[in-house]
Amino acid sequence: MDLAETTTVLQVDKLSCIRNDIELFCDLNFKLQSGQVLQIEGANGCGKTSLLRILCGLMLPADGEVKWNGVNIQHDRIEYNNNIAYIGHHNGIKADLSCEENLQFFHDLGNTKENIDIDDILDKIGLQEKDESLAGKLSAGQRRRLALARLLMTNAPLWILDEPFTALDPKGRELIEGYFDQHCSQGGMIIFTTHHAVALEHSQIQFLRIGHE
Repeated sequence: MDLAETTTVLQVDKLSCIRNDIELFCDLNFKLQSGQVLQIEGANGCGKTSLLRILCGLMLPADGEVKWNGVNIQHDRIEYNNNIAYIGHHNGIKADLSCEENLQFFHDLGNTKENIDIDDILDKIGLQEKDESLAGKLSAGQRRRLALARLLMTNAPLWILDEPFTALDPKGRELIEGYFDQHCSQGGMIIFTTHHAVALEHSQIQFLRIGHE
């Protein structure tokens, strides 16, 4: 898939979220197109993670809708799921598998790029000497790198990431920022939350603050 030749649009219309009878946000509207980056901001507990889960189709909003290229994401979940890559707070890796085995398992699930070289992916993410190491034996930062390595393998144009920079050292954050830039320059889209300052060299970050002040 050549993302640069495909125009994609994620549109959020009048979105509301209620959790435990508390309204976290309401009447939320925004649009994201190919090549754009959106950072979700707000205090702890304001609903940032809930918003990301709604955008992934893992939760239903109290009101409003999320549309992918004009179609409500709930109307064609298979098509939409093939277009998103979601990494949440939890890394989603198997502790009893090696780094190489974890990435091979992800590759076998499908929707990854053709001719993937797992050793090359591990090299690009800074884990070139950890290919045979069990994921459970890695440091927190290395486990996060392993989780984020899946982004370099996926065909999905839309990355939805909850605190992707957690546990990464400055070098690791700089590395992931570079891949953000690369993905957007190829026509990809990114929505993420973070408590870290993020600087992208070639992509302009848009900001959306949610929750009640």
